[in-house]
Amino acid sequence: MIRIASQPKPTTPEWHEVFLRLLPAIRQHARISFRHLDPEGREEAVQEVVCNACCAVVRLAELGKLDLAYAGPLAGYGVAQVRDGRKVGCRLNICDVSSQYCQRRKNVVVERLDKFDEEENQWQEAVVVDTRSAPVPDIVAFRCDFPAWLDTLTRRNRKIALKLAIAESTGRVARMFRVSPGRVAQLRREFAGSWKKFTGETPPDAVAVTE
Repeated sequence: MIRIASQPKPTTPEWHEVFLRLLPAIRQHARISFRHLDPEGREEAVQEVVCNACCAVVRLAELGKLDLAYAGPLAGYGVAQVRDGRKVGCRLNICDVSSQYCQRRKNVVVERLDKFDEEENQWQEAVVVDTRSAPVPDIVAFRCDFPAWLDTLTRRNRKIALKLAIAESTGRVARMFRVSPGRVAQLRREFAGSWKKFTGETPPDAVAVTE
């Protein structure tokens, strides 16, 4: 009779139990440390702290020093690592402007290019160019220049310009702002001239947007 050898049961490393016992306190410490962040950013930071702490526990196990694993020091170490931009499995890249390490070392500030329109209670994306064909430098320049150009217009004209920029028809815009279609068509031409003047494509005295 042939006896089939049974497969050895996988054994759980000793550090697993130690880490799981410390995990709730590590999470709590991380949540308090990053309570100033928005919910999404806070949760991501907490997970990074957990990963760093886990790697530290594994290293202690390799050194035979699991008895030195305490929640407070491990959580503090993880928080320090995250604040320093050090993520588990990711190399530090000072040339990556999206990384916290680069932002901190080079004083880089990353901001959104869209803004909240409080009057219309919706987000307005500050991009109207065709991103499928436009060169990247032109897209970047437009995203910087367009909001600045809008600020040169009156409050009413700014609203009209935004509606025209998202391809609203002349008739619809006229009804929205209770003006004649002819006036909207005139403003469309004036906006075009004002934009060219703002970007240096037209001499400064060539056009002026009227109220």
